[in-house]
Amino acid sequence: MLAVKALAAAGVETMYGVVGIPVTSLATYAMKVGIKFIAFRNEQSAGYAASAAGYLTGKPGVLLTVSGPGCVHGLAGLSNAMINTWPLVMISGSCTQKDIGKGDFQELDQMEAVKPFVKYSGKASQISEVPEVVSKAFQVALEDQPGGTYIDLPSDVLHENISVEEAEKLLAGVKAAKPMFSRELECHCSESDIQEALSLLHKAEKPLVVFGKGAALSRAEGAIKQFVERSGIPFLATPMGKGVISDTHHLSAGAARSLALRESDVALVIGARLNWLLHFGEPPQWSDSVKFILVNTSKEEMELRRPAVKLVGDARMVMTELNKQWKDSPFSLGDKHPWVEKLKNKASDSVEKMAARLKQDVVPFNFLTPLRIIRNAISSLGSPTPILVSEGANTMDIGRTVFQQLEPRTRLDAGTWGTMGIGMGYSIAAAVESPGRLVVAVEGDSGFGFSGFELETIVRYNLPIVVIIFNNDGVYGGDRRTPEDKEGPLKDFPAPTSFIPCARYDKVMEAFGGSGYFVKEPKELESAVNEAFASKKPALINVRIDPFAGSESGRMHHKN
Repeated sequence: MLAVKALAAAGVETMYGVVGIPVTSLATYAMKVGIKFIAFRNEQSAGYAASAAGYLTGKPGVLLTVSGPGCVHGLAGLSNAMINTWPLVMISGSCTQKDIGKGDFQELDQMEAVKPFVKYSGKASQISEVPEVVSKAFQVALEDQPGGTYIDLPSDVLHENISVEEAEKLLAGVKAAKPMFSRELECHCSESDIQEALSLLHKAEKPLVVFGKGAALSRAEGAIKQFVERSGIPFLATPMGKGVISDTHHLSAGAARSLALRESDVALVIGARLNWLLHFGEPPQWSDSVKFILVNTSKEEMELRRPAVKLVGDARMVMTELNKQWKDSPFSLGDKHPWVEKLKNKASDSVEKMAARLKQDVVPFNFLTPLRIIRNAISSLGSPTPILVSEGANTMDIGRTVFQQLEPRTRLDAGTWGTMGIGMGYSIAAAVESPGRLVVAVEGDSGFGFSGFELETIVRYNLPIVVIIFNNDGVYGGDRRTPEDKEGPLKDFPAPTSFIPCARYDKVMEAFGGSGYFVKEPKELESAVNEAFASKKPALINVRIDPFAGSESGRMHHKN
């Protein structure tokens, strides 16, 4: 009971996880003190849910696992949070301390196992240490660049007793973890740094603002929009940065992305890393003479990239400071600026070409026809817009160009690691942390398969999640082998990329008590999405896609 009271004192309202030895009672007691426990079928999905919860709420998501293999499975979510810089606290039970080294049940050096994936790990070796370890784990998860932390609770410690008086004294020292956006975070950059950044942008002929999910996590949307509209500088969003400013904003260069990157001479990059998603900030996608102004909480990231100007700090605080000092060096490109007009013309041309392709009803379905139908159904719902979860090579990549994000933190996808299997966990977290809001998960059949049994979890908690599967018979689209690939003794063995053709995932949802739809035609899909969206009940729409509609590895076939 001391452990759950410490968690409550730290501000925990929801935990995600899988129970078993030795943490079943911990989850039960958590419910007694008002902490919701969302029980999953697999720790991996629970971990993805907890990591997404950290992103959506700005407070550490919480993952509870059993010992040994449960902890190992939980590392997927823990590492996912760390690489995405989302706050998460993973709590695992562990074996009895006196039996370590004897081959105890599910014995594992869990403190060593989590090391590569955490900012902090703490083990409560006796009951009196529990509140301190809990408090520190939650605080460190939010400090500087957010990330994962770990709490180890041995079985014998969970069975220890303590007096009420001593417990109250220990609990008094537990600090509540406030959401990132409600705290006065530091801006570590000097006034001269700010002025240097403004001066560089002012002198630029082709400036660009780029923002990522770090900007969304810090709730920097207001300050960024103010800066963009005052300066008139076009902007680009990384996939999960979409919606920080609406994709429909007149300064969005999303439909002219390649041109914007290739020709920009100064780029203000906010809450995003110059990693593979932004082509490392290197030619040929970027100009070899571009100057970067980086806004990031990580000093290490700054040293690695060596930008022209380093603005170290929380995105919301740095952008607020930029806006404050604006009065000393105001400028605005204006709609008639050659750079703005060039990007607008390119974007307009790209949008027109895409619109022409989207108008066509292609049957058997390609990717664009069903994506258009889903997009139109989402648009008809108005505000608040659903939270969109997307995974799968072609499904996610093509969908990114079709779906428009109008609000921040309404798109969750494979993220920095390009992780497949996040779909059901992210969807459940989105529904739990945003009560009453519709969640739409657009999934490739391969991505869905990593965590598909969590459909039962969705139905059990009666969550307003509509899962839409683009079913093309396998990874990238089933058996893609050439005649040469089919030679040899196993030529009739299933291909590494193939699944059972035309699998009926909708029947699985029906078996758990949700609504299932199997569609092959535009009218069938229109009817299914409209009915499912209106009901706000657990539903799965199985969309039959031409197995040869997509391309191998989406847009990264050169890596394969």
